[in-house]
Amino acid sequence: MNTPRIGFACMYRHHERELSLKELKALEGGYNPRTTTLRWMDSVTLQAAREKLLEIVEHNLAAQIRLLGYVGQLPQGRRMLRLSSDLLPFYSHPKVAAFYQAPSVMARLHQQFATMGETAREADIRLSFHPGQFCVLGSDRPEVVENSLAEFEYHADMIRMMGYGQRFQDLKCNVHIAGRLGAEGVRVVWSRLSEVARNCITFENDEKTYGVDDCLQLADLAPVVLDIHHCWIHENRYIQPDDPRVDRIVDSWRGVRPVMHYSQPPERLQALGFTAEQKLEMDDLLKVVNKRDLYLHSDRMWNDWTNTYALQFTDRFDIMFEAKDKNLAVESFYRRFLVHRSE
Repeated sequence: MNTPRIGFACMYRHHERELSLKELKALEGGYNPRTTTLRWMDSVTLQAAREKLLEIVEHNLAAQIRLLGYVGQLPQGRRMLRLSSDLLPFYSHPKVAAFYQAPSVMARLHQQFATMGETAREADIRLSFHPGQFCVLGSDRPEVVENSLAEFEYHADMIRMMGYGQRFQDLKCNVHIAGRLGAEGVRVVWSRLSEVARNCITFENDEKTYGVDDCLQLADLAPVVLDIHHCWIHENRYIQPDDPRVDRIVDSWRGVRPVMHYSQPPERLQALGFTAEQKLEMDDLLKVVNKRDLYLHSDRMWNDWTNTYALQFTDRFDIMFEAKDKNLAVESFYRRFLVHRSE
């Protein structure tokens, strides 16, 4: 049995949470990306906008290298990280394209992203990206499809500069199906994705529209990322590890160890009488909360019934945690449930 990995997404949280916001910002800022707005860039001179954007890009790439260094010092079972999609603000926006295409900027990007890739490979860190919800490859609106393709290829460019995307699933870049055309719309645009993009793309079930069965319609093209929290909301029940669809999901990874996503609804359910030891049943929850309230992520993995349930998947899946406390949520879970497996 492979040692399972668990990872966190995009941002670093310092463990001393009792510090002031100013102190935490100072401690965390060197690991986390920054951004700006198009409105601000339009309000200043072109030179000022470019200087600010270059400063942000330099900070973001240095921060990701620093974050990779942090992850590289963790136990093997925690060397898994979702990189931020915000490293290069507005990279796919027509107004900003010329900035990134400048030879001096492009040379710097290649240098820094190469360092990121080398750092990750040397430390054996499993990496991923997750373009935002506005990346809608299955839209019925041509302009949305074009923007979505550009946004996904922005991620493919970062993957390529890091030295990944050369073989099937050497790095995961995950999207939801999304859009009125759904899976069939994705098939229509599939050939327009670069080889790097096709090597890395995965499709994750969502909680509202396109569930596990919809993602499995694309399993011949790309792996399916099982999100057990989304599946629970979508189907009003917990998918079991012996569900035949789980075998199909594993098969979609073609021999690469699959990744699943794991989250829990917010801790405030405890104030409504739901305990950490209790199985969260949808019928009981919907008597006191709106279903949309369950879409939100918890700070940490507070419900131990659900933790025990999720652990059943670790013999076959690595797990990306989606929790507000990021690395702290993963560390707590690892110490409680997985540290003995690596001893």
